[in-house]
Amino acid sequence: MDRRIRLRHLQVFVEIVRQGSLRRAAETLFLTQPAISRTLAELEEIVGARLMVRGRRGITLTARGEYLHGHALGGLSALAQGLAAEGAGWSEPVAIHVGALPSVAVRLMPKVAAILRQTAPQLRLHIADGAHGHLTALLRSGDLDAVIGRLGAPELMQGISFTQLYLERVAVVVRPGHPILADPDLRRIAAFPVVYPTPQSAIRPLVENLLIALGIPPPADRIETVSGAFGRVFVAQSDAVWFISAGVVAREIEDGRLVSLPVDTALTAGPVGLMVRAAQPDTPARLLLRQAVTQASTEMTQSLQFP
Repeated sequence: MDRRIRLRHLQVFVEIVRQGSLRRAAETLFLTQPAISRTLAELEEIVGARLMVRGRRGITLTARGEYLHGHALGGLSALAQGLAAEGAGWSEPVAIHVGALPSVAVRLMPKVAAILRQTAPQLRLHIADGAHGHLTALLRSGDLDAVIGRLGAPELMQGISFTQLYLERVAVVVRPGHPILADPDLRRIAAFPVVYPTPQSAIRPLVENLLIALGIPPPADRIETVSGAFGRVFVAQSDAVWFISAGVVAREIEDGRLVSLPVDTALTAGPVGLMVRAAQPDTPARLLLRQAVTQASTEMTQSLQFP
């Protein structure tokens, strides 16, 4: 391989292909679009060929691009395996502390934990869940090495690098047999208690925007929480209507223990990703976590249809 090719070239190239556009790749890698374009141009100059063609529908790989993409994926995978081998030689277990929003703790983290048990058994995983503001504060203070959750408001993301993994909507759920199911109109929620996201949660502004778009005032009879444990029990035992990230209640909806109202919540779709401190250098442990999270999210989005 040409010695001028750096890891950043391969990471940017693979991310552009994964996201389907330079703009989204720039967002997920926390870089500017000119920086992404410049890195791609450097790589194309080094290999002496155009790697992709950009059009209205995104990017299309050239034949040379397809060839390099396969090798780039293999190289990054080999790097992860090498780091795992290094981890296997650690004399003592190495701890990594990860914060996960409730939807991530339920849906993604079991897969991440299973992958890490196979690839890096000496990596001791510590998982904390909670609201977005709480977890990002712990990330900034150094009490957490990474956080997996929704992209927050700009003021909450200062000094944090965000790599997008997938998109997730807010679901509006009730118990089976709820009276609102006879006429599932969100304008009827004023007649019922509402379990509503807290002001510190990443989904609060999304839910507020949805209600504003529909001309619905904020519910007066509401309990504000992001506790999945409370919501599951309270909604099952009452006529409450619950606004919650779809991942938190995915299993309950699939099993029929809760019902998602057939309302359009596309306005609440938002990116879920891996967050680290922007100035934080990657260690072998963090690189192994990043690889496991990427693999787990890819497998999940391939096997599950997000609401």
